[in-house]
Amino acid sequence: QVQLVESGGGLVQPGGSLRLSCAASGFTFSNYHMGWYRQAPGKERDLVAVIYSGGGTRYADSVKGRFTISRDSAKNTVLLQMSSLKPEDTAVYYCNARAYNWMTGYWGQGTQVTVSS
Repeated sequence: QVQLVESGGGLVQPGGSLRLSCAASGFTFSNYHMGWYRQAPGKERDLVAVIYSGGGTRYADSVKGRFTISRDSAKNTVLLQMSSLKPEDTAVYYCNARAYNWMTGYWGQGTQVTVSS
């Protein structure tokens, strides 16, 4: 079965860094765009970053210059390196996979990131 398992969330001080990981299985990783979304309490789930199957990337304006998305094809893993974290980055972060032809998609269970003093 398809699985997306996030890890790496936790509590960090403003200005600190975290790295989120998403381990994928049950589908052909190289044929999927991989993304990170986040949802804060009372807000919609929004795109944070995406790395396309061809290697290109796209970021939300709010995280551009602070976050970096990458993928390790050998390990079927997508990473989100988060730096200069702000309290407004606090949210549950979700891993997402979307087939390159946009026909199928999957979600992980989410991991909590809290930025607080």
